[in-house]
Amino acid sequence: MMDDLRDLYQQVILDHNKNPRNFRVMDAADVTQEGYNPLCGDHYTFYVKLDGDVISDVSFEGSGCAISKASSSVMSALLKGKTKAEAEKLFTLFHDVVTGAVSPEEHLEELGKLAAFAGVCEFPARVKCATLAWHTMHEALEGSGAPVSTE
Repeated sequence: MMDDLRDLYQQVILDHNKNPRNFRVMDAADVTQEGYNPLCGDHYTFYVKLDGDVISDVSFEGSGCAISKASSSVMSALLKGKTKAEAEKLFTLFHDVVTGAVSPEEHLEELGKLAAFAGVCEFPARVKCATLAWHTMHEALEGSGAPVSTE
């Protein structure tokens, strides 16, 4: 059973890397935030459109490894329609899963496609790749505007 899940999760990551969702510059974004991982060269710019406290649209552009691009893609799709508070809750849960702090099995329904990244905790060097988009989005929602670096 676990091998079937791993295969499914790998397919999700490969699909989102090859066909990233919301991969575009957004005109008239309310927030633009840059994120960079100097360790492996991941570099993205995220665009956010807000309707009050609700994230009405998210897009991104840039380049990076398969894990970072897939994470950015899945995140951009999941956050549409979420409030800032819901986005922060997902950020915390995702971070806890990829760092191995919590078991993904306990949160499968909440995680949805984010569960595909649970195996990242077995590769500590890749955690920064998986979380770059999330740290960047967190900063975008906080509003400081300072570029995000994983270092």
